[in-house]
Amino acid sequence: MVRVSALPVIDVSPLLATGAGPEPEAGRRRVAEEIGAACRENGFFYVTGHGVPAELIDRLDTAARRFFALPEEVKDEIRMERGGRAWRGFFPVGGELTSGRPDLKEGVYFGAEEPAGTLPLHGPNLFPERVPELREAVLEYLGRMTELGQAVMSGIALSLGLEEDYFRTGYTADPTILFRIFHYPPSPPDDDGWGVGEHTDYGLLTLLLQDANGGLQVRTRAGWIDAPPVPGTFVCNIGDMLDKLTAGHYRSTPHRVRNRSGNERLSFPFFFDPGWDSEVPPLPYAPGRRWDGQVDFTGTYGEYLLSKVAKVFPRLFEQQL
Repeated sequence: MVRVSALPVIDVSPLLATGAGPEPEAGRRRVAEEIGAACRENGFFYVTGHGVPAELIDRLDTAARRFFALPEEVKDEIRMERGGRAWRGFFPVGGELTSGRPDLKEGVYFGAEEPAGTLPLHGPNLFPERVPELREAVLEYLGRMTELGQAVMSGIALSLGLEEDYFRTGYTADPTILFRIFHYPPSPPDDDGWGVGEHTDYGLLTLLLQDANGGLQVRTRAGWIDAPPVPGTFVCNIGDMLDKLTAGHYRSTPHRVRNRSGNERLSFPFFFDPGWDSEVPPLPYAPGRRWDGQVDFTGTYGEYLLSKVAKVFPRLFEQQL
């Protein structure tokens, strides 16, 4: 049974404000308390007051729809194989695996725009020539969302009794930024496949923009609930690294997607994660917390992320060895 979402909606505008003094500080601490409660309960909440212009979101959505309406052979001009070790570009329906099973979606991988190099998951993005406006919208969106990610993490720091800039001057001083645009065709009524199967996210924080067509579900202590679109918000959830850092005190919660709307569905997950060379302290998960039996690890976040993404695109990973 799935029930309609009761996830909290949190106004994070005080975390983005630049004012000093007792009143702004009290506002930030109030928001931090709300975020902390949500992280302990389900690890999911809606974010409003985020400052990302609606005009930018509209441009991004329009450009994305133009891209996915192109013929497959045109979309293949920026297929992921052409992105090399940067792992940027387009993949077709069924081209990504979650929990070892092909997802019923197609999508485009982006990240921070960087020069070509040898470091995996770093480098220039691939943009379609037929939709030139997508480049400008994506790069502007990445800048805005990076600011928002830092702001939300400052609230999480305060909620943990840490200094407000704990993450900004440490794990996320040079964050790993990944961005996806996913297109979900409507699921046939009798189909048991998932747009995205049950999973948790790898890193610190995910900020999800979803269109008006629902499909996202969250597995809470009370069972599966819907996380329907709420106009003007992002869905925010914490990932495995924050679960790890807090020894399971803050919850990285399983979620999944099935598009039953009868329409095509677009979603725009933005992943705000530790720096590539950051070593995340190997704190244990709380006993019995991990839903998938994942073992602990040591090393850098980059090493961890690379091992995870290799399972999502195993054939592409083999080609880049």
